[in-house]
Amino acid sequence: MFAILTAAKRAAPVAASSVRALTRVSAVRTYSSRILPTAAGASGGHSKLTVSSDTCRELQTSATLHSIIPYKLADIGEGITECEIIQWYVKPGDKVSQFDKICEVASDKATVEITSRYDGVIRKLHYQDNDIALVGKPIVDIEIDNPGMTGAEPAADSVAVPTSNPAQALPNNDAATEPTVVLADSVPKNFAVDRTSDVVYATPAVRRVARENNVDLHYVAGSGKGGRVLKEDVLRFVELQKSSTVPNVTVQEPNTADQPFVQANASSTAPGISLSSASAVITGEDQLVSLSPIQRAMFKSMTDSLAIPHFRFKDEIELDVLMQARQRINKYLAEQSGELTKMTYMPFFVKAASLALTKYPILNARVVAEAGTPPKLQFRASHNIGVAMDTPGGLIVPNIKNVQTKSLMDIATELGALAQRGRSGAIGSADLRGGTFTLSNVGMIGGTYLSPVLVDSEVCIGAVGKVQRLPRFETVEIDSRPVERVVPRHILVTSWSADHRVVDGATMARFAVLYKQLLEYPEIMLANMK
Repeated sequence: MFAILTAAKRAAPVAASSVRALTRVSAVRTYSSRILPTAAGASGGHSKLTVSSDTCRELQTSATLHSIIPYKLADIGEGITECEIIQWYVKPGDKVSQFDKICEVASDKATVEITSRYDGVIRKLHYQDNDIALVGKPIVDIEIDNPGMTGAEPAADSVAVPTSNPAQALPNNDAATEPTVVLADSVPKNFAVDRTSDVVYATPAVRRVARENNVDLHYVAGSGKGGRVLKEDVLRFVELQKSSTVPNVTVQEPNTADQPFVQANASSTAPGISLSSASAVITGEDQLVSLSPIQRAMFKSMTDSLAIPHFRFKDEIELDVLMQARQRINKYLAEQSGELTKMTYMPFFVKAASLALTKYPILNARVVAEAGTPPKLQFRASHNIGVAMDTPGGLIVPNIKNVQTKSLMDIATELGALAQRGRSGAIGSADLRGGTFTLSNVGMIGGTYLSPVLVDSEVCIGAVGKVQRLPRFETVEIDSRPVERVVPRHILVTSWSADHRVVDGATMARFAVLYKQLLEYPEIMLANMK
């Protein structure tokens, strides 16, 4: 009997817990049946169980497990405090996963993609295309599931990933306040239907060209890889709009549908129609646009340069001997199977500058002037020579690191790689950082005598003009007597600017004379290479 009572006592708690479990199950079933009755209940086959309201209050839905996270723009380095929004890859309501691309931003130094750290749903975009986003401020709100499980914080920082595939933002075409003259039937084919997504891929430079010409890139056929819109595509599109023969002209009233259109300008008169007989005058409109990231950086650096007194020096260099040496080098490269098949003049210019800097290191130095302390000179061991590049997005100055340790072929290979990244808008901050000396080859575009402007982190800058074939006097001996005659020579003009606060004119002149000697006699350059 004692054993039976003991067993009954031990079984009582188990039975009680089982009853509570059954009660909870019944409560859940009853709660569910109140919302969505089962098929049997709907047909009257089963009666509903009743539970107290206290039991129902213990039930919770998953809605309270959601949280909206303000996603901040992270610091992408180099002291950058703001970026321009180039392209949004998402819109409110889109679902994103970790490492999915959210948007693309451009600074004055690089273009990067912002990726997500969470799985969730986009609820709000804090900026529009072409807006300036501040580092440390939210750019997007993401609703995530169960923040306690993901370890989310109240404000998350975005993740910046370097990219070589900059995407193009769509222009913001606001409604005109006055009637705008538009060519009839000028709305082109919408090439967006031929693309796999609504994203138009183009570099920031192409976007700027399109915005300046009032072109919506959705209407431009991209000839680049994967349908990428190139600068040539935009310019070709503009020329086609200018040269199109249109029989009539219509006036578009303001506040009409937000259909993109190409506005004609004064130079777009149809061929065959004289200006005096035109029935309508087609004019453009003044525009107020923000500076691009590169232009803002240029504005700041050139404003600071006004405080630097410039000493300028110009000289002529004969390149005939160097041209012959280059021809022989290119012939040798053409016979090889390497990646480098041709060498331009720029590697010679860069290497000659490095050799001259070895003898005159002050021109590779930097002025350190801090408030409250006397100014100093920082002599820098590395010759990081910047090469000014005219890219579609504007002027940038990437530099070749440690030129003093590189051969001509090394320099030529690195210059080619920089030029390729510059054309595709993929110049990174590492390419722009740490320059000690600058050369600008403006002669590729035109111009002979130049006046380059210093930046405050350097004390010397050089610029080379175009090569010209000019007559020069030459003294030769004929019948043992000197005779002067006129001969053709290939002449290059170099222009130098130095910080006259620390560099005197004699030092600048000696440097320029040595630079000239190294280029006019390439064997001397060869003898000084290590």
